Amino acid sequence: MPASTPAPRTYRYYDFILGAFVCVLLCSNLIGPAKVATAHLPLIGDFSFGAGVLFFPISYVFGDILTEVYGYARARRVIWSGLTALVFASVMATVVVKLPPAAGWHGQEAYESIFGQTPRIVFASITAFFLGEFVNSYTLAKMKLWTNGNALWSRIIGSTIAGEGVDCLVFYPIAFFGVWETRLVLSVMVSNYVMKVVWEILATPLTYRLIAALKRAENEDYYDRNTQFTPFTLRT
Repeated sequence: MPASTPAPRTYRYYDFILGAFVCVLLCSNLIGPAKVATAHLPLIGDFSFGAGVLFFPISYVFGDILTEVYGYARARRVIWSGLTALVFASVMATVVVKLPPAAGWHGQEAYESIFGQTPRIVFASITAFFLGEFVNSYTLAKMKLWTNGNALWSRIIGSTIAGEGVDCLVFYPIAFFGVWETRLVLSVMVSNYVMKVVWEILATPLTYRLIAALKRAENEDYYDRNTQFTPFTLRT
């Protein structure tokens, strides 16, 4: 008799983290970019930033948790789920904005200002997300092997530096070169990159706690020793 194929491993919290990841991603790309906020910082003064900066680094926290606990292949499925949701939301936002407003409805201008992102910015956002998240997950998985599972802080921060760096280097030039002055593009790119990395560093203690709790609950601490690291598959 042929050997039976073992049933795939199931997890208690994986689906919840997938849903939370997609929710945060959509919030950061559909809610956050519509507003530019200003904070007054000691010794620096007023500092302006896109409100999406508050949301987006959380997706990297989830990315770190997924890769550290469940492995690169399962994190890859979550990234593709997020990408699909982001593309669908962007298409639907474009369709709804383009629909002719009814007579007597006066919210079209406000609606366009919030959801009417240019195709160039949408493309930049989707491309940056795809590349940045995969670089983040790949870097963490490889560093886990190099460190033999020790020094979790080093791969949390190291993967963020790599992933957020790719995200910023892709998004801001594609979205704003030729639209903003080059000096402004570089200034915003660097300042937002620093904010995202600092945000992630501050969140490291929380990330530690969540990872430890999930490893205990799931009885899992995955090492990607035999993983195919191509992003272009959904196999686990």
